[in-house]
Amino acid sequence: MSATTYHPQQSLMHQVRRATIEDVPQLVELWKQEQLPWAALEKRFKEFQIVEGNDGAILAALGLQISGQQALLHSEVFLHAEEADSMREKLWERMQIVARNHGLVRLWTQLNAPFWKASVFSPAGQELLPKIPDAFTTVPGVWFYFQLRDEVPQDVSIDKEFAIFKEAEREQTERVFRQAKILKVVAAGLAVMLFLLVIVFAFYLIRAQKKRSQRGGVATISMQPNDRARASAGFFYSRCSAMAAGEKSSA
Repeated sequence: MSATTYHPQQSLMHQVRRATIEDVPQLVELWKQEQLPWAALEKRFKEFQIVEGNDGAILAALGLQISGQQALLHSEVFLHAEEADSMREKLWERMQIVARNHGLVRLWTQLNAPFWKASVFSPAGQELLPKIPDAFTTVPGVWFYFQLRDEVPQDVSIDKEFAIFKEAEREQTERVFRQAKILKVVAAGLAVMLFLLVIVFAFYLIRAQKKRSQRGGVATISMQPNDRARASAGFFYSRCSAMAAGEKSSA
């Protein structure tokens, strides 16, 4: 399908991923080679999973169109036709993961390669054909299906999801109340600790003030004898001075 040289040993370097806008030019070339409606597929590039080589080349691509709980595998393309089945294996593993992540119950396809019809999908009987979504029935052909899980009635599924939602909300509410109680206990503990610290601080402050008052009283008492001695000395000096002055006046 392409003149590009392919080296089988590079298969270990393959990456399977979802297509991005940067992949569109390569995808368009592959779609054109397979004569697929590339103009319509170009707008739906996000449906495609690709296999990318270590050189950045897109080696294969496969579309998955989702409708409700079902999906359609479509528009497979390969850069090297001789490696188609090995690429299909990689893409099929990827598609199963994507399908289960979306909660799908059934996959459909009209791909007629032996890989799909022989080892993966089964022919759809008349009882299943009415279950094909209208979005998939634009092209007539033989239909094959793959059942991912048992189908649950839509109303039962909604009731179950609502019950799960209510249970989750209840658990969330209980978790919030538990956290609030814990915060309340922590806040009360901090308040008690702060109160005790204030009491201890006040006790030490009062004790320190009392000690300073006692030291001030001792100093005042110890100075009182000195004051009396200075007063006596002053009185004696004044008397002596008065007597000396009287003697001088008598003379």
